[in-house]
Amino acid sequence: MTRRILFVCLGNICRSPTAEGVFRSMAPDMETDSCGTAAWHVGKPPYGPMQVAAGQKGYNLSDLRARQIDLSDFDTFDLIIAMDAQNKAEIEALRPEGNGTPVRVFTEFAPETGMDHVPDPYYTRDFAGAVRLIESAATGLKRHLDLQ
Repeated sequence: MTRRILFVCLGNICRSPTAEGVFRSMAPDMETDSCGTAAWHVGKPPYGPMQVAAGQKGYNLSDLRARQIDLSDFDTFDLIIAMDAQNKAEIEALRPEGNGTPVRVFTEFAPETGMDHVPDPYYTRDFAGAVRLIESAATGLKRHLDLQ
């Protein structure tokens, strides 16, 4: 059964920390973390407007700090969730030979949204929309894991 989940986006200051915060509130018994494929924001908290949007829905992201994905993550986590296809491709490019940790795109768990990725609110500026989509995907992921 999946117990350790890693959420991954580009910089680890908007989508993936929000996904971590939302999912840990839904499934506090599971170990969660988040990271980025890039190292631009390592050590920084989630982006201010993202924290505000998440906070308006009751999610506190203030304890999170950005980090970059590491090869050890493939052994540490049971499931890696990418926010978009580009993130997934970059994660797969890092995969150690012989490692079988599943990597999925988050919106696969929210087909009802019609979205194939979580748009990056750092660029779209739609922080509230990102939170809503992440909530839908997190609900679907929780349902999926409860069925396993």
